[in-house]
Amino acid sequence: MASYVEILKREFPQIDTELFDYITGVLDSGGEDFTDAEEVFEAVGGFLQEVSADVKNEEEIRDLCVQMFNCLKLDNGDGPQQQVLLDAPVQLSQISHATAEIKDVQGIWMIKRPQNTTVNAKKLEKAEAKLKAKHERRNEKDQKPSAPVVLEEASASQSCSKKENRVDQSGKNRSYDIRIDNFDVSFGERVLLQAADLSLSFGRRYGLIGRNGLGKTTLLKMLSSRSLRVPPHISILHVEQEVEGDHTRALDSVLQSDTARENLLQEEKELNRRINSGTADGTESVRLSEVYAKLEEIEADKAPARASVILAGLGFSPKMQQQTTKEFSGGWRMRLALARALFARPDLLLLDEPTNMLDVRAILWLEDYLQTWVSTILVVSHDRNFLNAVVTDIIHLHTQRLDSYRGDYENFVKTKEDRLKNQQREYEAQLQYRQHIQVFIDRFRYNANRAAQVQSKLKLLEKLPELKPLEKEIEVLLRFPDHFEKLSPPILQLDEVEFYYNKDQRLFTGLSLCADLDSRICMVGENGAGKTTVLKLLMGELTPVGGVRQVHRNLKIGYFSQHHVDQLDLNVCSVELLANKFPGRPEEEYRHQLGRYGITGELATRPVASLSGGQKSRVAFAQMTMPCPNFYILDEPTNHLDMETIEALAKALNVFKGGVVLVSHDERLIRLVCRELWLCERGHVTRVDGGFDQYKHLLHEAFRREGVL
Repeated sequence: MASYVEILKREFPQIDTELFDYITGVLDSGGEDFTDAEEVFEAVGGFLQEVSADVKNEEEIRDLCVQMFNCLKLDNGDGPQQQVLLDAPVQLSQISHATAEIKDVQGIWMIKRPQNTTVNAKKLEKAEAKLKAKHERRNEKDQKPSAPVVLEEASASQSCSKKENRVDQSGKNRSYDIRIDNFDVSFGERVLLQAADLSLSFGRRYGLIGRNGLGKTTLLKMLSSRSLRVPPHISILHVEQEVEGDHTRALDSVLQSDTARENLLQEEKELNRRINSGTADGTESVRLSEVYAKLEEIEADKAPARASVILAGLGFSPKMQQQTTKEFSGGWRMRLALARALFARPDLLLLDEPTNMLDVRAILWLEDYLQTWVSTILVVSHDRNFLNAVVTDIIHLHTQRLDSYRGDYENFVKTKEDRLKNQQREYEAQLQYRQHIQVFIDRFRYNANRAAQVQSKLKLLEKLPELKPLEKEIEVLLRFPDHFEKLSPPILQLDEVEFYYNKDQRLFTGLSLCADLDSRICMVGENGAGKTTVLKLLMGELTPVGGVRQVHRNLKIGYFSQHHVDQLDLNVCSVELLANKFPGRPEEEYRHQLGRYGITGELATRPVASLSGGQKSRVAFAQMTMPCPNFYILDEPTNHLDMETIEALAKALNVFKGGVVLVSHDERLIRLVCRELWLCERGHVTRVDGGFDQYKHLLHEAFRREGVL
């Protein structure tokens, strides 16, 4: 088997020498500590993916990590053992008489030829001790297996009349409106919706909003799986999972999502084959004319151009559109899934946080594209500006029910405030009326002359509906600890930095960036432009090829990765997670830290795997801020957060006394927090003096030039 050094040289012939030395150094020093191939991938997989420059996808990189892990196991003595030559052939017949004197019969096979060895005895003893310790750790792990968390499943139920069922079964219902009355949705023993009503009118675009963990994603899944009654003639598409990678070109993958067109083209091909082969019975020509008419009706000839425009709008270059789906990373495959859904044009399109996978450019294009959508959309989104640009209605999920509002998100906020004020006035008026009646009852309870009136008032009081105070949503509060001394500039600086993973593909030249404890810098740019690489250069995780990184000796950086949530230990609760990461502190301190980010009470003791995406993000924030950094570098922190938490995050960053460098696609957060906007593109990072409005203007001009609108 080839060594991992040979594998690296063979698979990455253009790899930079310094990066090659770094990777081999990691594998050399940590070879004995890697327990599986996944740990090898976590250690060096990210570097290999960036070196491959989209030539290899994540699955191929993982396969290489498996090969290198196997090499490490052979080198460390866990593989097949080398055979040792005996001094001479063993003649059993000649030594049979001596077996009685041999206490250990197996010892006859260990008579070895004397060998001259150059092995350092002390090093050998040390290596054997390490090997023994490793086996002991492995045995302990085997004795205490961590059982995977078994998640509860969601379920839905609703009351349907026999008339509705008969209409659905008869096929006479041709309406594309959806109305689901009196339904419940549960997740295990937890009730998410109770006696709720949902009404979706065809052609309208609905935004589903609500706090994290209340069941928005679960409701979409119940609709897409038809666990809730949706008329069978209504087609549904839920953009939930990434496209499976295979040898299909990206453009073809999108075209294939229109099954009606694909079936017609296949039928056309088969009919022409029969006619040309002479096996036709005469009906083929008539049917072929019908097929041509249907293809013309759906404008099948324009389909490739339409698919190409959708892909271009979502960031796929002409070259990328011709690449096979297996060549793309998970994020790009999710974009491909979105492109397929937009091209297929279902009657009901379900989108769950579509902006999470997109950069600002693609979000602006999607906003413009969905404004002309002709069927029904139900979208879960935390992006306030996206909702204002796209939706015609808001559905608010709270207290196990759904409330509908006409208009965009800003109109929802205003209408909701007015509605709450009216409900509060009504509550106060009812309370005052009850108190007035009660005063009369208390005053004349023991007056015989007023007994009839008192009884009448008591009956009136009993008939009044139950008075419930308004349930106000708890305000989300986030706070970043800032108990540290003021540092004098320069705090963090890149001067004329040059960086590349491959000499033939230079990522950055002349990169200069300066930040201090007052900085609120936001970096924008298309996916793949190198924003995350810039962040790693700032943190010192990557070493510049040229130029200088200057950092204050007391700078303490807190980093939130866009994949931070995926790297949490899902098999433990949030309290255990912090205890494992920062051992030796009282449980009250861990709970207090989690409470700063809304993970309180029972939530803190539930397995992390059972938390919603937004709740996991809050746990990640709690973990990041535990050491009290004085500078934060945040890479897409708003993914999975609800709008209330994003507002709270903006407030927390504004009052924080340290520095902030932020990569985000959320326009609301950018406008609330950032004082400087930096654009990362074509190997440079430049300041946009006009701020976010100027950046949007540049993007719209690019759309017009490219013809994707």
